[in-house]
Order: sequence, then C-alpha cells, then structure tokens
Amino acid sequence: MNKVNYDKKMQEVINGLTAKPKLLLHSCCAPCSTACIERLKDFFDVTVYYYNPNLDGEKEFNLRSGEQVRLNKEYGVQTVIAPYNSQDFYLSVKGLEKEIEGGKRCEKCFYLRLDKTAEYAKQNGFSYFATTLTVSPLKNAEKINQIGEFLAKEYNVEYLYSDFKKQGGYLKSIELSKKFNLYRQNYCGCIYSKEEVKKDDKN
Repeated sequence: MNKVNYDKKMQEVINGLTAKPKLLLHSCCAPCSTACIERLKDFFDVTVYYYNPNLDGEKEFNLRSGEQVRLNKEYGVQTVIAPYNSQDFYLSVKGLEKEIEGGKRCEKCFYLRLDKTAEYAKQNGFSYFATTLTVSPLKNAEKINQIGEFLAKEYNVEYLYSDFKKQGGYLKSIELSKKFNLYRQNYCGCIYSKEEVKKDDKN
C-alpha cells in the first residue's frame, strides 16, 4: 500500500488558493515552527497557537512560549498562548505512562493538542488549522495527519495536511533556530521523553 504524500497534498491546496485564508498553526516549539512559518506565511494569514500542556513544568513552558512570542515578532505573525495546564496532558495519557516514546502515549498527546487547535480555529473563524509536529523526523506524520483529518470533520474546519520535514524542512528548522538563537531542547517536552533521553545518555 502506497503511503500518502502529505507534502504534495499541502502543495496542491496552496496552488489552488485564490486568496490568503486565515490559518491557525499549532506550534510545539519555536525551533520547529521556523521552517513551517517560512513555508506558509506567503500563502496564509498565519496565527500561531501555542497549546502544550505536555511540557514538564511551568518553567519549561514559559521558556518555550517566550521564545515562540519572540520568533513570531520576527516574522510578523500573531500569537495565541493557551494557558498552561499540565492536568490536561496527564489525564489524556493516564495508563500509558510506561509506553515507549513515539507510541500510544504520543498519539494521545497529538490528539489532545490538535483537538484544542481545531476547536479554537472553529470558534474564532479560521479557514484552516495545521501543526508543526510533522517537521520532526521522530514524529509519525501519517498518524498526525490522520488525527487532523478526523478532527476537521468533527469541527467542520479545514485541516491543512503537511509533512514539513520534506523539502529539507527539518534541516532548515535547525539552521533558522541557530540564526534566531532560539532556546532548543533535546527532548520533546514531557517528563517521559525527558527520562527517555536521560536513559539513552547513560547507555
């Protein structure tokens, strides 16, 4: 069975645009959002939605959200910072604490964050919603896009398919992170991914 080319699907939407629609872009962090904003800003009226209750503490949340605000000013895009509430995350992944990184726990986390993004997009008149999560080679772009597609039907708002790591997107995000001197961590954000990295470092 052939895999869906989500990068191609996004480009087809872009090619068919006759105006500059409002797009709500969920961002996991400023470094990942760099290449995504670059790809989208000429075709969409982008607002970045920062909803990440998975982050392991308010200090980490404030560091990352602050960098997002700083970056968005560079690009001239709007920012919405959703309040930090770690209980949203812990309740959504309850029972999956021992799952491996990239497994079912991560899928629940993807769903949680995209669900809130789709809801906000619907309530605030956005034509599309999307996420920066697909820029990472460690994230399952197929699963993320399937969740986005499902939520688009639930909320009746268009989901913009993506695989932002394509066309050198991930490498570009690293390059742009250095250019803007962005705070960058070596783990996804939750306490479980942090512990996984610590284990790998010890081995």
